[in-house]
Amino acid sequence: MKVLIAGGSGFIGRNLIEKLLIHTDYKIVNIDKNGYASAEIIIDNNLKDRYKFINYNLSDSSKIQEIIFQINPDLIINLAADTHVDRSIDDPGLFVENNISATLNLLESARKLYFKMDKDRQNKFIFYHAGTDEIYGSAKENSYFNEQSKINPRSPYSASKASTDFLVKSWFHTYKLPVIIGNCSNNFGPGQFPEKLIPLVIFKVINNFKIPIYGDGEFIRDWIYVHDHVEAILKIIELGKFGESYCIGANNLISNNAIVKLLCEILDKKLNKKSSSKNLIYYVTDRPGHDKRYALDTKKIKKEINWEPKYSFESALKITVDWYLNNQKWVEKQLFKSDYNCERLGLKNFF
Repeated sequence: MKVLIAGGSGFIGRNLIEKLLIHTDYKIVNIDKNGYASAEIIIDNNLKDRYKFINYNLSDSSKIQEIIFQINPDLIINLAADTHVDRSIDDPGLFVENNISATLNLLESARKLYFKMDKDRQNKFIFYHAGTDEIYGSAKENSYFNEQSKINPRSPYSASKASTDFLVKSWFHTYKLPVIIGNCSNNFGPGQFPEKLIPLVIFKVINNFKIPIYGDGEFIRDWIYVHDHVEAILKIIELGKFGESYCIGANNLISNNAIVKLLCEILDKKLNKKSSSKNLIYYVTDRPGHDKRYALDTKKIKKEINWEPKYSFESALKITVDWYLNNQKWVEKQLFKSDYNCERLGLKNFF
C-alpha cells in the first residue's frame, strides 16, 4: 500500500510515520511545507527505501494535482494544518490559506484521482482528515461533546478547522469520495513544538523563565498522548464508516492551573530545585474568545472501532518530561529555526 501523509513533518505526522514504517510494509510519501513547527524525521537506513519527502505547500494549487497523480496513493491522511490559536488571532488569513485552501486543494486532487481509479482500487481508497474538538466551542460544566454536537467555533483557528470538516463531508455527499474524520482533543508527547502548553512550561521551568497563565487558569482541556492518537487514526482508517466523524479523547480533563503546577512539581524534583518553580507563575489578561472547557464523549469510537487509550496521563507525562530533559538541544534548534521566543502571541490586533 502507498500512503500519502499531508503535513507529515508536524508533531502527529512524525509519530504516525514512525509507527507505519516500523510496523507495516507500506510506502510512505510525506508532503509538508516545512513550517515553523515542522521537524526533521530521522529514518533508519533499512527503512529509507519506503519513505519519500516532498517539500510543498498544499495551499499552492498549481502543482498539487500533478504531485498527487504521480504518487498515486491508496490512502491519503490529511494532517496538514496550522494549529496554534494565538497565531490565528494575529493572522486569521493565514489560517484560511493553510487550513481551508490546502484542504480544498487536497480534496480536489483526491477526487480527480479517485475517479480515474478502477473499481477495485476505488473500493480500497480512503481519505482520512484530522480534525479537532475545538470546532464544538466551549462545553458547559459536566457536559461532553459528541459527534452530533452543534458546531460552534469561537476562534479563527477553530473556524478554519470547522470549515475543513464541512468541506470533507461535502466531498463525500456530493462526489462520493470515501472520507472519514477524526476530531481529537489536545495532544502531548515527546517532540512537540514548544509553543504548546506542556512543552512550553517544561522549557520555561528548566530555564527559570516566567510562566504566564491566561485569565484565572481554570480552563479545562482533555489531554491525550500522541501515541494513543496515532493508534486511533489507524483503527478508524481500518474500521471506520465513510462519511462519519469520530471523537478521539482520553478523558484526562485537567485545568491549565493544575497541569502547570504539576509540571513545576515534577521538574523541581528532577532538577533538585531549591525554590519552587510555582513562583514563576503569573496571570495575564485572558485570550479573546477563550473556550472554558473541552470534553469529548468517546462512546462511538469505543463501540464501533473498539479503541481506547492505552497510556495513563501520569505515565505519558513522565515519558514526555524525561524526553524534553534529555533533548534540550532539539528544543533550542526548533526555537532557533522558527524564530519563536516563547513569548505570548495573539495580541497584534488588540494593542
